[in-house]
Amino acid sequence: MKPKILTTLKDYDRQTFLGDIAAGVTVAMVALPLSLAIAIASGASPAKGLVTAIVAGFLISLLGGSRVQIGGPTGAFIVVVFGIIAEQGYDGLVLATFMAGAILLVAGALRAGRLIQLVPEPVINGFTIGIAIIIATSQLQSLFGLTLAEVPAEFFAKLGALWSAGHTLNPSALLIGLVTMVLIVWLRRLAPRLPGLIVAVAATSAVVELAGLPVDTIHSRFGDLPRSLPMPAMPEVNLARMRELLPDAFLIAFLAGVESLLSAMVADRMVAGRHRPNAELIAQGAANLGSALFGGLPATGAIARTATNVRAGGRTPVAGLVHAATILIVMLVAAPLAGYLAMPALAGLLILTAWNMSEPHRWRGYLKDRRSDQVLLLLTLVLTVVTDLAVAIGVGVAVGLALRLRRRNVPPSDWTPPER
Repeated sequence: MKPKILTTLKDYDRQTFLGDIAAGVTVAMVALPLSLAIAIASGASPAKGLVTAIVAGFLISLLGGSRVQIGGPTGAFIVVVFGIIAEQGYDGLVLATFMAGAILLVAGALRAGRLIQLVPEPVINGFTIGIAIIIATSQLQSLFGLTLAEVPAEFFAKLGALWSAGHTLNPSALLIGLVTMVLIVWLRRLAPRLPGLIVAVAATSAVVELAGLPVDTIHSRFGDLPRSLPMPAMPEVNLARMRELLPDAFLIAFLAGVESLLSAMVADRMVAGRHRPNAELIAQGAANLGSALFGGLPATGAIARTATNVRAGGRTPVAGLVHAATILIVMLVAAPLAGYLAMPALAGLLILTAWNMSEPHRWRGYLKDRRSDQVLLLLTLVLTVVTDLAVAIGVGVAVGLALRLRRRNVPPSDWTPPER
């Protein structure tokens, strides 16, 4: 369970350090707009996304079991966080995140890192696609510049409300959102090493400001961003509240554990490395405890940012530390500039993030899977969208494990009739 940074620093040299610095700055420019957008979509203030990226991102790299893992707020948490804030308030989210951190620390100490192998892959694919659908639909209001008094949380009711508000369409907002999406895709293909996300969002946001377009920005909707980290503080703890929030805490811990270990496995293939799953769980636990102490959001390893780090030349956890430090410097020095970022541009960024989360390049392969896996994926997807993530994961894992036992030809139980 030794942190990977202790291993990698043994033969650390100047060339590796320079590569880590360049990669850390690059991935910070990708993480910055994403962290703001994820926080807003989660129902929190944009500053919470920056706090999470700084505090949790630093701890995940410092204590983690992967060479190149980048941590912070991720799209997978948007649905969960939004629901907790709506039902329990932001203080409830902070306490649930703190509890999830403690759960992950215990899981790491008990060496539960390998248990991810028990979660059926169709379940992971199903709830990931379901989350992507929810994220994309949640951004339609900002993308189209629609005016709604209140957006329902339930999926089909939300679609109905968005359709009814179609007459409030803001053409300027839609144009900014679409141009941002086109720029992101174009820059990704033209210069994959360039942090195209921040370039695209900054460019279209600058057009909004210079042309005086009637488009919402972070500043117009949320006010000024803070220029420093808040002081750490323990969340208010009482036994009754902890009991009430325990299911949410387990859900956060499950998502953080699964996504971080999946991200670490992807990173292993990219750098021909081997992560330490139990150290990774402990790092996720510490990161969520730390994020909660600073009033931040749940955090985990981010697959897209980790891949960006590797492509930019990051080879050790130092790149992740530089990424967190870079975002902190931006917060201290240039927070007012981030306030000019346009809401439709961030919405376009999140819609593309949702599209990438769903991994469309794998859809054709799903059609070749066994029928039971297809049904399991579809079941988890539908339950994620129309009910909630906890139900979807619970049902999906239970059905998946039952199918796995059936494939292994486990004989049925020999029930003996009771003597009455």
